[in-house]
Amino acid sequence: MAKRDYYEILGVAKGCSADELKKAYRKVAMQFHPDRNPGNKEAEEKFKEAAEAYEILSDQDRRAQYDRYGHAGVSGNGRPGGFGPGAGMSMDDIFSQFGDIFGDDLFGSFFGGARGGRAGGRARGVRGSNLRIKIKLTYEEIASGVNKTIKVKKYVPCQTCSGSGAKDKSSVQTCPTCGGNGQVRKVTNTFLGQMQTVSTCPTCNGEGTTITNKCTTCKGEGRAFGEETVSIDIPAGVQEGMQLSLSGKGNAGERGGAPGDLIILVEEEPHPSLHRDGLNVAYDLYLTFPEAVFGTSVEVPTIDGKAKIKIPTGTQSGKIFRLRGKGFPAVNSYERGDQLVHVNVWTPQNVTSEEKAMLEKMAESSNFQPRPEKSEKSFFDKVREMFS
Repeated sequence: MAKRDYYEILGVAKGCSADELKKAYRKVAMQFHPDRNPGNKEAEEKFKEAAEAYEILSDQDRRAQYDRYGHAGVSGNGRPGGFGPGAGMSMDDIFSQFGDIFGDDLFGSFFGGARGGRAGGRARGVRGSNLRIKIKLTYEEIASGVNKTIKVKKYVPCQTCSGSGAKDKSSVQTCPTCGGNGQVRKVTNTFLGQMQTVSTCPTCNGEGTTITNKCTTCKGEGRAFGEETVSIDIPAGVQEGMQLSLSGKGNAGERGGAPGDLIILVEEEPHPSLHRDGLNVAYDLYLTFPEAVFGTSVEVPTIDGKAKIKIPTGTQSGKIFRLRGKGFPAVNSYERGDQLVHVNVWTPQNVTSEEKAMLEKMAESSNFQPRPEKSEKSFFDKVREMFS
């Protein structure tokens, strides 16, 4: 029998786009899908015919060959696993190669899920739960980044059964209810015809196997409570409240299921001298009255060590010095904050009679009278300018 034209099979014009071609194939596949036409050999052949047409026309090179030479241009020129003459592809091959075209959005909701007998849809065990821990970091560790090695108490795979939950290999049997598919299918008659639904097997919970003799150590769970040493790389610049996630480092799953994740919550240890404000670091510097008058050089602590700054003569209380680049780095960025040094002139609370007489004499001098200019900005105005 002569082959039908591929464009005619899919009901599209010769110059159709790839999207139009895909939509047309989905429509034909829906019409002749085996689940919608159980036992209908003619529908099955048309389903395979549509798959062959789409397999040729969806490939630009092979489509060009077909447009030029017809069926002779693609005969015997199929790709490995193609649908060319004599390829002999099965229904499972079609679903494997074009599964993305009739996936959950089309056939999953209409027919109740993937076709039975496909091991790819089978669940394996139960996924483990996530774990949350807190890690305290110093300012120095935050500034440079750090690797922390910690011991985490959690569920780990059972060493006796290697996580299978079975006493030995012979204890793992194919599920008698679903035959190892992990799914059960039910066909009901409706006014539209026979409708099929697919659901998770209630006997094996979708795993496809059952255990006849459980491991005595883990009682069939495939995991036991234990401890694992975990290495955590913490990047520079993290802040209080940030969360880091280590995939697969949480509790082990049951019977070989995937492990959960380890969630790390960052906490900052208070610094004895500094306090943090975003990427910036603040420090309160106290000067004596003579130091503020005559000027001096002082050392101040930073997150990188000590830094020396020069205090000019006549420095007023409330003056802010900025040490650029002495703050925290931003996470995954080249940006870095500054350190702000806030000057406070220390006022003595107890003075001797001689000191009191000296201070009273100085108070009479005009040099010791406050003369704030009208344009003098407040401390808060200065801070706002620095952060703007």
